Amino acid sequence: MPKLKTRKTASKRLIKVTASGKLLRRKTTAQHLVHRKSKRTIEGSGSSIQIGKSDLEKMKKLTPYRKK
Repeated sequence: MPKLKTRKTASKRLIKVTASGKLLRRKTTAQHLVHRKSKRTIEGSGSSIQIGKSDLEKMKKLTPYRKK
């Protein structure tokens, strides 16, 4: 069976895989046009959140060799 290719854009969006198998990603609006955004928005954008259930299976297929 041939090797599967990892989609690089999907792997760059993943931050971490938790011990229970949840995938985490960064929140958006962290870097572009920051001077216009409120302090509350900027501080909240640095954190990470869990990938939704609907996208979880897609991300698993796109990143076959991620750490489990």
